[in-house]
Amino acid sequence: MAAPSSSSASSVRSWRTAFLTLRDESISSSTSISQLLYDTIFSHSDCLIAAAHYLPPPEVSSDLLFLLEVATPASDSVHDVALLFSDIIHLIHGISYQVVLEFSSSSWNLLLQYFGDAIQCILGKLHIPGNYAQIRTVSESLEIVSYVVCSQQRKFLPAEDIQLSKFLLSVIAGSQSAIFPSSSSIIRHGYTAEIVKNVTKCNSLWDVQAVAFDLLSQAITSLGSYFPVDVWKSTIQVIRKLMDFLASNSLLVEDKVMSRYYLSLLRCLHLVIAEPKCSLSDHVSAFVAALRMFFAYGFSSRPLLTCSVGNQGKEPSLTSTKEDPKRTNHSAYRPPHLRRRENLNKKLGNVQNSPSSTAGESFNCDLISSDSDHDSDGQVRDTDIIQNGKVRVAAIICIQDLCQVDPKAFTSQWTLLLPTRDVLLPRKFDATLMTCLLFDPSLKAQIASAAALVVMLDRTTTISLQIAEYKDPTKCGSFMPLSISLGQILMQLHTGVLYLIQRSTHGRLLTTLFKILLHLISSTPYPRMPEELLPNIVKALQATIEEGFPFKSDQTDLLAAAISCLNAAVSVSQSSPHVKEMLSEQISTAQKGNSVLITLLQYSEQLTNPTICIEALQALKAVSHNYPHIMFAFWEQLSSVVSNFLHEAAPEVSTGQWRVHSRNNVGIIGEKVITAAVKVLDECLRAISGFKGTEDLLDDNLLDSPFTSDCIRMKKVSSAPSYEFKSSNETVDSPEEECAGMKQWCEVIEKHLPRSLLHTSAMVRAASITCFAGITSPVFSSLSKEKEDYILSSVVNAAVYDEVPSVRSAACRAIGVISCFPQVSQSAEILDKFIHAVEINTRDSLVSVRGTASWALANICESIRRFFDDFPSRQPTDSIERSHTLTLLIKCSLRLANDGDKIKSNAVRALGNLSRLIKFSDLTSPCEKPVINLGLYPAVNNSDLLSTSNSNFLERIVQAFISGITTGNVKVQWNVCHALSNLFLNETLRLQDMDRVSSLFNILLLLLRDSPNFKVRIQAAAALSVPASVYGYGKSFPDVVQGLEHTIENLESNHIPAPSFKYKVALEKQVNFFNQFQYEQYC
Repeated sequence: MAAPSSSSASSVRSWRTAFLTLRDESISSSTSISQLLYDTIFSHSDCLIAAAHYLPPPEVSSDLLFLLEVATPASDSVHDVALLFSDIIHLIHGISYQVVLEFSSSSWNLLLQYFGDAIQCILGKLHIPGNYAQIRTVSESLEIVSYVVCSQQRKFLPAEDIQLSKFLLSVIAGSQSAIFPSSSSIIRHGYTAEIVKNVTKCNSLWDVQAVAFDLLSQAITSLGSYFPVDVWKSTIQVIRKLMDFLASNSLLVEDKVMSRYYLSLLRCLHLVIAEPKCSLSDHVSAFVAALRMFFAYGFSSRPLLTCSVGNQGKEPSLTSTKEDPKRTNHSAYRPPHLRRRENLNKKLGNVQNSPSSTAGESFNCDLISSDSDHDSDGQVRDTDIIQNGKVRVAAIICIQDLCQVDPKAFTSQWTLLLPTRDVLLPRKFDATLMTCLLFDPSLKAQIASAAALVVMLDRTTTISLQIAEYKDPTKCGSFMPLSISLGQILMQLHTGVLYLIQRSTHGRLLTTLFKILLHLISSTPYPRMPEELLPNIVKALQATIEEGFPFKSDQTDLLAAAISCLNAAVSVSQSSPHVKEMLSEQISTAQKGNSVLITLLQYSEQLTNPTICIEALQALKAVSHNYPHIMFAFWEQLSSVVSNFLHEAAPEVSTGQWRVHSRNNVGIIGEKVITAAVKVLDECLRAISGFKGTEDLLDDNLLDSPFTSDCIRMKKVSSAPSYEFKSSNETVDSPEEECAGMKQWCEVIEKHLPRSLLHTSAMVRAASITCFAGITSPVFSSLSKEKEDYILSSVVNAAVYDEVPSVRSAACRAIGVISCFPQVSQSAEILDKFIHAVEINTRDSLVSVRGTASWALANICESIRRFFDDFPSRQPTDSIERSHTLTLLIKCSLRLANDGDKIKSNAVRALGNLSRLIKFSDLTSPCEKPVINLGLYPAVNNSDLLSTSNSNFLERIVQAFISGITTGNVKVQWNVCHALSNLFLNETLRLQDMDRVSSLFNILLLLLRDSPNFKVRIQAAAALSVPASVYGYGKSFPDVVQGLEHTIENLESNHIPAPSFKYKVALEKQVNFFNQFQYEQYC
């Protein structure tokens, strides 16, 4: 409050006299309220406005509230109520410039209610000629509200913000009705853009809505999670009505007032849909149809986009039009923050000097404020162009929000937002997100478009894009199926993104472009796309990486992103024969540096830059996995790189980081770099050795079946390199290359593994042990005895003595692979060590360790069983003959059969192999329990037999099988069926004399008839067909025949999904063959 003076004292007295008179006369006077207000207040309004500056704010606020209380009842009796509302609001508006008004929660509600009644009254009379001037009253009321909000925003309670939101929604809805009474009248009378312009110039209703949307955005931001659902729904409905109007009339006006209105509308829409309270599925299509109109906003009155910001200096314009030259400001350069401060001071000065100005000038909030609105050289850009660019950015952000909140519903909008042809041609009348990305002159709009594309590709499931199929546009008719449309879109996205990557100069935009490309590569079904697409991506990325980003401060991140995209391109799950051909051609010119492998090897040697180094190593690993044939030519360089890493990072140094002096620069090598290098070495060894994978081995007899061999095992082993495109003239399995594989393994065992296996980092040790899981039987057998012993001792010692679970798990994986080699399965000493190491890890507390150990245990059991199947007359060694070894295997497998499904599936596989191996003594009667000989050959005397009281293994094994079928998942059920096949194949076991054999047959019949998985049903049929005669089924034979008949009937009547049809055919053949066989045996 200003210092007291004679004039101020006089003003204060006039204020207090006026309001005291009003208080007294409103109670006792017979004069009408309207006349009383005019006599005491409105006739002295200018003096009262000036006096408010010298009064305490609480007193002013209290007197104004009393004025509203007195005036509210008079509204019903006054002839011209709009004039009364106008006088009161004009008075409060003037006072709000002089003093900060303070309102309590109840008084705030009274103020909003009064303003709401006044605004609705005024808006309802706008159809009467001459009333357009009263729009100023609506603007002044919103300005009053905005001033109060700014001064008391942090003091507002959620209930007050909610009340404010409802008030603003009523203002927006009322102003909409005042502009256009109904959407039907719009269509009937054919309103055009010119009408909208005229309305804007006459009454500023669009500006009123802009201010209301700005205030509503502030209220939503303040409320946050407290924004009520009913108000959220009302907001969506109000905005939806506006969007429908815009979309139905294709009506966008490009001027200052309307651009500000659009910006306020879109900012509010962004806040509403970013935190949805309910589903937006019903609104997505309508919002997208309206939002896409803003992609080219601002270009109707000037030439179309000529080139993108990222293209400057790299490529001539794609169009022949030229923009008007801009006026250059030759004044000294001023930093952006100083320019923004000066602009803000000017705006504040304008507001203070012009009390009647609208609140819109002080509430123009930018959606993105990270960059300057001026060129870096000090050239001031046109205000309208800047504002129009903000509108485009706001619309793109809303598109991104819609995709995030409802990606499933958004997928159907791809054809509206993305191009299907001519992506490099700027078309303002058919603008898409790629149009904004490639040609928008605003860098913010480009970055926003790129971010929206990242979200669209990230939130869209890969499965939904697998139907995409490219077809030549000239061969497409008028109707284009969704699969063809998606194929065209993906092709255009590749073209546009690669085009911009090669020409962009902005680091932030380039980073986002690489993200888009990474998602594109991961989602695109390249076998259904043009064959040259993937090789072109690899070539373009190679050129970008070789060129580098020398003038960028963030060149490390950009190079890492580019190499990551190259890694994704060469990691496409189905290897491309055309990429293979390209890489093969590059081998001849490798010495010239024109090779993807040479480029990656060079960047993998950058020890001072771990980020780039790791990305390059991962890309090398991907090339080794998907295109193994080319690794022979680069083995020496790769081995040298890994050797340098291991020598620079000495094992005795603590894990974490090692100081490396390379080329007079000090860098840091971490355990992640060493681990990545060892993994590349592992993958390269697998590629050279011809590793095909060793997973859950199958019974060769079952694979010989003509009905199961095509369907039982069709999965690809993920740890094995891809050899799908090996041609007849390639010699991956030739003796020379087998010898080469042996030489590489000898080099690794002599030079690399002795250092990495003793490394202090558990990650490095685990990766090193995993190398042994990729060795092949031919390579292993070709090694010297010394090197074989080194491999065996390394995996056993790691499995038994290493303290880190991940290392022990890797060692168990290697044991499971090596135990399948014939030369290993013939050695009782080696198997004893393996069994001991694996059994210890089956008791580990971590599921990851027990799972790998159970897999190795099942492989060991199967390897033992295979050995005696292949050499039935060969006498076992003393170590294998001892019963405690097999007793240990059986007990361990039975214990694991009570574990989780992943471990249980391996346990029942192990039990199946053991049950086929065990020799049972002759049964003298059906009621006698089987006595088990845990030697591997027929019993010679009673000392080789376990007593009946201590040998209930068969019963426990059968119980484990039944439990696995009834409680296990599909994989457990499949393995149980396979295990039962092995049990039924035991020649010393008389099925018809087993007590629980009927239960086993009934469970298999149940799986055969009702299992939803056809692989399980096929394996159940294979198990049921094992008995060689009718007598093998015992009393269960009639049930088996009846179950087969029911199965055949169900196969003929049930509808089979398309993915399972091939398994259904195989099952029919298996069942019919089995049925015919049993019929012949019965006859």
